[in-house]
Amino acid sequence: MLRMTVYLGETDLYHHHPVFTEIVHRAHRAGLAGASVFRGIEGFGATSLIHTTRLLDLAEDLPVAVVIIDEEQRVRDFLPQAEEVVTQGLITLDPVEVVTHRIGPGPAERGKAG
Repeated sequence: MLRMTVYLGETDLYHHHPVFTEIVHRAHRAGLAGASVFRGIEGFGATSLIHTTRLLDLAEDLPVAVVIIDEEQRVRDFLPQAEEVVTQGLITLDPVEVVTHRIGPGPAERGKAG
């Protein structure tokens, strides 16, 4: 298994849409196992400007991480699509050992008594 993490600013755009949204939608269309977006509360990147939720005037362009985990070849095949939309940011790949992957009942099944 391989994890792709894309580090961005939340205001980064691709064709007038957030880059993180574009990556998630492309991953979904590519049939990847899943993608999650995590919004940071504080951070800095290449510009060395600290963005934080603690100060209202610096609460713009907070850090965002898009995380995708799937079979190594599927992630590597998707990599060019992520690279296409990331004009500034960082993409990393890490091997991952999946210890547990549980899939619970769907929404229709949760309400049924058993």
